[in-house]
Amino acid sequence: MSSINRKPAAVPSPRRPLRIGFIPLNDAAPIIVAHEHGFFRGHGLHVELSREVGWASVRDKIIYRELDASHALGAMVISTNLGLNCLPCECLTAFVLNTNGNCITLSEDLWQRGVRDAATMRAEIIRSRHDRAYVFGVVFAHSSHRIHMCDWLRSAGVDPEKDVRIVVVPPPQLFRNLAAGTIDGYCVGDPWNSLAVREKIGWCPAISPHLAPGHAEKVLLVRSDFAESHPGEHLAMIAALSEAAALCDNPAFRPELCELLARREYMNVPAHVIHAGLVGPFDYGHDNTISADDFIHYHRNGANDPTAAKADWLIAGFNRHRFLPAGVTIPPDLGQRVFRSDLYHLAQKSVLKQRSEHEPIFA
Repeated sequence: MSSINRKPAAVPSPRRPLRIGFIPLNDAAPIIVAHEHGFFRGHGLHVELSREVGWASVRDKIIYRELDASHALGAMVISTNLGLNCLPCECLTAFVLNTNGNCITLSEDLWQRGVRDAATMRAEIIRSRHDRAYVFGVVFAHSSHRIHMCDWLRSAGVDPEKDVRIVVVPPPQLFRNLAAGTIDGYCVGDPWNSLAVREKIGWCPAISPHLAPGHAEKVLLVRSDFAESHPGEHLAMIAALSEAAALCDNPAFRPELCELLARREYMNVPAHVIHAGLVGPFDYGHDNTISADDFIHYHRNGANDPTAAKADWLIAGFNRHRFLPAGVTIPPDLGQRVFRSDLYHLAQKSVLKQRSEHEPIFA
């Protein structure tokens, strides 16, 4: 049966385990740490994690209540509410899992052809236009990754709608497609950039801390009716993730975090590959490095607060690059309605109250 015709299941009972989805990326770390280090249990939650294959799967499982919450693209909160390539579904986020952490990675073949930046990429596109079309992968049609890629290309006068092809590929498959030569580059979070650099099949001309510092990358996505019908559990998830995210940003914990994420049920890649983006220095190829502390933030600098400004950056990208079909406009208050800073701050108060009273934050 087509997923578009499936009837959503009933709202889940709070007594069964909560199912939280994730994609194998470094920015799923707060969810994995909250599960493995007992932060969910400490807030009275029984949680099962579900490793998903791609962002469309995450979106559909949230829509049809097969997941209660998930690691998700910040931009997915906007696109799912608008019903872009899916049934419209009211959803929200009250927690940003990380800021920054993405890269544009290009093939070593492009390096050999003289590409060093967006301007030399444009020169290569012009030189080769009668011989081939360059193809770049992004993880989802409505994503910060596509915004990054379009911003980077347009900065040098490349029209991403006419001069190149941009295709959607699930994150774990991007590295394989670059290695096979079916795409010429991609934008994704780590470890899939570090793996390309380490295996010498790719390098990174641009990283998100330079492209859009402090942008909301991944979030905890829930249906609005879940947040309304299970407010205690929702706040407890946010509280647990707040503690986990703080731990993930502790430099002393980062080596242990690499070993945890490397496990087969999570990233399933060698820990030393994950090490580059979390312990550092982050190597983005050909003698270019940046501190891992600057590459990804899980908690520092107000990373977790889903402010309207963070939503507005995504909405501006949708409008700037014409992600919306004809006739669709974004309501001016959508960012504030779906990036719920008020719920985030309510959860922080609950954390403080629980710590002072040594009581669970919901019955």
